[in-house]
Amino acid sequence: MMLARMIGTVLGVGYLRPAPGTWGSLVALPWALLLHVLGGFWLLAIGVLAAFLKGWWATAQMTTGSEDHDPSEIVIDEVVGQWIALLPISYGAWANGVPITALWPGWVAAFVLFRLFDIWKPWLVGWADRRGDALGVMLDDVIAGVFAAIGVMILAGIAHGVLMQ
Repeated sequence: MMLARMIGTVLGVGYLRPAPGTWGSLVALPWALLLHVLGGFWLLAIGVLAAFLKGWWATAQMTTGSEDHDPSEIVIDEVVGQWIALLPISYGAWANGVPITALWPGWVAAFVLFRLFDIWKPWLVGWADRRGDALGVMLDDVIAGVFAAIGVMILAGIAHGVLMQ
């Protein structure tokens, strides 16, 4: 249970107050930067998959026998969702040989959009959240991350004139 708690709370970040989900999203940023710098887009993508699988396991362990299917201290789901929101930025930097830090407006957009979709829980995000199980805890943030990633790509297209021709 100790390992599950370390993973689920992202080494205790989930115990920070207020807004543990926002803290989880914030801590995801430097870790995403590190993964990108060490291995580019592909290492971040592998990190998303590994964190999702470990997070699903940890969440199941932490919520077994509990009335609360999504305790606020579980923030590994925010890390996964935030990393998904950052994937288009990582890919753009990696594919074009640009330092990922040069794309800082995309980082801001990814953070704000992910938090917006994670808190608001529109459509499929809310559906996943209502599942009431460990997979739902992870999936609502995965879907929020996908929505944020789409938003990041749209904003990048607008900013770079691709969508305004």
